[in-house]
Amino acid sequence: MSDSNPQSRRERFEEFEQAAIEAERETGRREETIAEAKRHILIRIGRVMLGTVVVIAGLLMLPLPGPGLLTIAAGLALLASDVPFARKLLERVRVRLPADAEGNVSRPVVIAGLALSILTVSLSLWWTFLR
Repeated sequence: MSDSNPQSRRERFEEFEQAAIEAERETGRREETIAEAKRHILIRIGRVMLGTVVVIAGLLMLPLPGPGLLTIAAGLALLASDVPFARKLLERVRVRLPADAEGNVSRPVVIAGLALSILTVSLSLWWTFLR
């Protein structure tokens, strides 16, 4: 049963907002004001949304042309500061990436992956629409 009373929905939203602000002030950087806490909540929401989109794009790039594992790692890196399980998944993905002894992905691997992705997508678009 859905509550169609607008006053009740507004009260529930205000309760949720107060709980989120209090949680942010407890777990965040110890914001001084409520405005800082609200701003930091919005930053976290944006970071989680962007990280989720990048991870989904990376998952799509696994069977499609593109640097899937690198994109997944980038999305998980965005999520890792706010979502605890993303840190663990990021470590698992990093193990599968081609890296040097220090664990860094070499620049030629990144550039070659992006160049190959751009070339493949361009050829696919040409083949589909322009030939």
